[in-house]
Amino acid sequence: MQKIKRLFTIKTKFEAFLVIYALALGAAERGIVYMDQYPGFGGKLLALCCTGAVFMAGGKVIDAVDMQRRWQF
Repeated sequence: MQKIKRLFTIKTKFEAFLVIYALALGAAERGIVYMDQYPGFGGKLLALCCTGAVFMAGGKVIDAVDMQRRWQF
């Protein structure tokens, strides 16, 4: 079980950046879909929310990696 758990644990900043990149690709695609489905200001606002969520999540992921490294013995 530990080996499987290790596969889903972000241990380095490089892995964190890969996860953030994947989140950004998905958010950009979702934003395009929102702008297509909701033309005008509403679609642009939803697309902006998608990208903003990536910035917030990315910051938390990087902070978590730093905190994990700091508290690890």
